[in-house]
Amino acid sequence: MKRPPSLTFDALITVAIALGVAASSVSGDEDPAVLGMLSDIAKSKCYDCHSGEDAAGGITLSQESIETLFDGTESSLETVLRITNVIENGEMPPEGEPEIASEPKRELIAQLNTWFKEAVASGASHPSTPIRRMNRFQYNNAVVDLFDLRCIVFTLPERMMREHRGYFRPESGKMAEVVHVGSRPLGKSQMIEPRLAGVAAFPQDLRAEHGFDNRADHLSLSPLLMESFLKLGQSITSSPDFTPKRVGIWNDFFKAPTQRHQWEDAIDDRLENFLHRAFRGRTDAVVSNRYAAFAKSRIDSGDSFEEAMKTVAGAVIASPRFLYLYQPGQFDDTESTLPMNEIASRLSFFLWGSLPDQRLLEASSNGSLNDVDAVSREVDRMLNDRKLKRFCDSFASQWLQLDRIISSVPDRSKFPEFYYSKYRNSMHMMMEPLLVFETVLIENKPITQLIDSDFTYRSGQLQKAYKDLALPTEKNLKKGEVASLQFHRLPVADKRSGGVITNAAVMTMTSGPERTQPITRGAWIASVVFNDPPEPPPADVPPLGEKPAEAEEHLTLRERLSLHRERSDCRGCHEQIDPLGFALENYGATGTWRRSYENGREIDISGRLFRQRDFGTVDEFKEAILDHPDRFTRALAGHLLSFALARELVAADESSLDRIVEQTAADEYRFKTLIREVVLSESFRGGLQFKTNEQDKGDDSNDRVAKLTRDIEVP
Repeated sequence: MKRPPSLTFDALITVAIALGVAASSVSGDEDPAVLGMLSDIAKSKCYDCHSGEDAAGGITLSQESIETLFDGTESSLETVLRITNVIENGEMPPEGEPEIASEPKRELIAQLNTWFKEAVASGASHPSTPIRRMNRFQYNNAVVDLFDLRCIVFTLPERMMREHRGYFRPESGKMAEVVHVGSRPLGKSQMIEPRLAGVAAFPQDLRAEHGFDNRADHLSLSPLLMESFLKLGQSITSSPDFTPKRVGIWNDFFKAPTQRHQWEDAIDDRLENFLHRAFRGRTDAVVSNRYAAFAKSRIDSGDSFEEAMKTVAGAVIASPRFLYLYQPGQFDDTESTLPMNEIASRLSFFLWGSLPDQRLLEASSNGSLNDVDAVSREVDRMLNDRKLKRFCDSFASQWLQLDRIISSVPDRSKFPEFYYSKYRNSMHMMMEPLLVFETVLIENKPITQLIDSDFTYRSGQLQKAYKDLALPTEKNLKKGEVASLQFHRLPVADKRSGGVITNAAVMTMTSGPERTQPITRGAWIASVVFNDPPEPPPADVPPLGEKPAEAEEHLTLRERLSLHRERSDCRGCHEQIDPLGFALENYGATGTWRRSYENGREIDISGRLFRQRDFGTVDEFKEAILDHPDRFTRALAGHLLSFALARELVAADESSLDRIVEQTAADEYRFKTLIREVVLSESFRGGLQFKTNEQDKGDDSNDRVAKLTRDIEVP
């Protein structure tokens, strides 16, 4: 969800008064004593700062401006939600201000929640995900699955971890003790794998800020890119590697019947099934007949059966019906519920990054996706399929923002352990959190293990680089691998290791070339772990230098950064992110453990989390996070739901998050339960309620696509 402008405590109290009145009028349970007390606070503390052209925080408090926050619009709902969260989570009032007494605070939060829920129920709706094309990762997967290719279409450097020797077996429910992986973005040898010759990939899709690379607002289709898709489709089916050896459906689709008089019937039958899969259940006789007529015309022009079917297949994978992901109601003003084939498509692209398989399409056509138990069975089946590796390859690295480590260049003279031979240790570093993520998912462990796991995976080179954090082991870990890296599963008893937030990859990518960057680390924790990214810093705030000035050499990093807190427009964010960043200050710029700075000053990581729990060690910091498992669960659920829906979350999604957290907590916070509850949520289903007596009646979305873009289905 987009973060509203930050509000000061005074502004929050004043807004809360108005909201409290609104809530009371809605619920019929006004409490004049509470409202009067809050009104007195507002009059004495708010109006001096929040009036006129120079109002603090850019917030002018007047009757008119306050009323605009309660008009039921999406922006007002988001602001109210943010206000509630910062008060409930202890972010407001700021440090140095008297805290709200427990009983008024409880009453205030209750009134805010009442107003918010009733406002959402009365007007907010689940927005549809804007029409978008497949991203590069999804397109590769969809083409591989459609043709049952025994290779990839083109190389994908965005897949950060390459699987060797088939370790990923989710159906077993157990991760291997020893795995062999490769690091794709950093190892040239990792780019060598079976793929279609002569096929050039289109540019990599960028990850949205605080989001993912499948976001609709980042996946437009320009005329130039549309033309490239036309060429791409034909280059795939005309590749010299597009042969019976590589194409699993060759005999069923491309191989000519033995008798010439059978060709026309074969074209009709084969295209009907092929198009049903390619267009995810959105096809009809008119569309099938058009493609069949084109194939027959190619044969009449002298093409062989095989050549004609290759040409028509190339046209299919360049069609808007194949490339675009969309849902009904996006091309006119009519309202339409989300049909079952769209539920199937949304589910498949969420967990497999690709088209629904035949079983999922059948479940959509027979209406079983309108049944809770049937959907749960499908989710369990998909979570046990090896195509789940695509979810791990896409979601995990983007959620953890591991792409940032590619540009990490620690100073070679200060951190020689980061480099070995001509390679960088980040090749090994990035594997550890990804393997921890995959293990927690495959073994259906509680998601709290992502914060503090009792295991990890290390290569010999990585184990050596950790120094003081090296785990006791008698395993013979290899150190110098490049092409295939061997990682062993090791037990973890020390909270300094384990999980995805204290590993060398995260510590390195959130540091500069010469020192740690606590603010960057704090912002990463706020964004990734708590799904609450801070506002960008003001443009006129100079960055802290990598090296201290001569007069500051005796200071700790915390003392140097304290100057940034003196600005009123910096204070709020620093109060949020500084404790999170300094909690990790014992980890150096490449993740090695340290107890003091270069000047001999002892490192102080102490702080307070959520204004409730003091901590003085990394162990206590992790324990403080785990004391609030629902907060982390809600944050991760928000990331997953946003990834699944390919859009920002809005106020209407809050009730879905409430339900997801509740059900996940009831099953000991297990990862597969969290994913299943995301799929069962009202947001995922576009507001469509589970009903056994309703079935998809079909839709005219194919015609709507033709209105949106020029028809490129046949060359």
